[in-house]
Amino acid sequence: MSTPLLQVEQLHAGYGRAEVLHGLDLQAAKGSVITVIGPNGAGKSTLLNTLMGILPGQGRITFDGEDIGRLTLEERVMRGIALVPEKRELFSTMPVEDNLILGGFRQKRLGNARWRDKLDEVYTLFPRLKERRSQLAGTLSGGERQMLAVGRSLMSGPKLLMLDEPSLGLAPLIVREIFAIIERLRETGVTIVLVEQNARAALAVADHGYVLEMGELALQGPAAQLAQDPRVIDTYLGAARDKRAA
Repeated sequence: MSTPLLQVEQLHAGYGRAEVLHGLDLQAAKGSVITVIGPNGAGKSTLLNTLMGILPGQGRITFDGEDIGRLTLEERVMRGIALVPEKRELFSTMPVEDNLILGGFRQKRLGNARWRDKLDEVYTLFPRLKERRSQLAGTLSGGERQMLAVGRSLMSGPKLLMLDEPSLGLAPLIVREIFAIIERLRETGVTIVLVEQNARAALAVADHGYVLEMGELALQGPAAQLAQDPRVIDTYLGAARDKRAA
């Protein structure tokens, strides 16, 4: 694995006195896709929120060679970290294009005079958003809202894009489309941390995988290798259960 863009060492985090993450270690190489899979309540969203600076944490978080543990959420955004939360958190009463433009705040602050050009890149990736650019975000379908949430994050030109359950609540056809887009994003050089309950799809698109259980890492390794691990198959992929039931 090449030089990590993100390095997490002995990360502890939670809510008040309730610790959810118990000494996590993980890393993401530049331009790679890593996935964190696990059951509900394992701490996957807590991990992303801590990396984003929404929740406090103890341990060491190094991003692009800098210790960012004490940086605020806004400072982490300016460093090039973006999070697409599970609930998407769009401005539902605003048009699609206005939602995207708000995502360009970082590029504007950095003095990029051509920051609006990112719109063309997002519309190329998501032609449906271009078709609906004047439509209110709240009237979009679930899949379109997910595309808008990802597109808005891409407007900031992130180095690290974190996706929290991007397939949640979507029809199978749209899920396949979302994961195809993740594969295309890899080609742009952005590093992706993917938290996902759809373990099969996540491992298929990722380079490296982490299995999180009860706030601790149960397994980790190359994604293709994890997809063949009997423990992962039995617990998360269902193939072993299906075979026994046949």
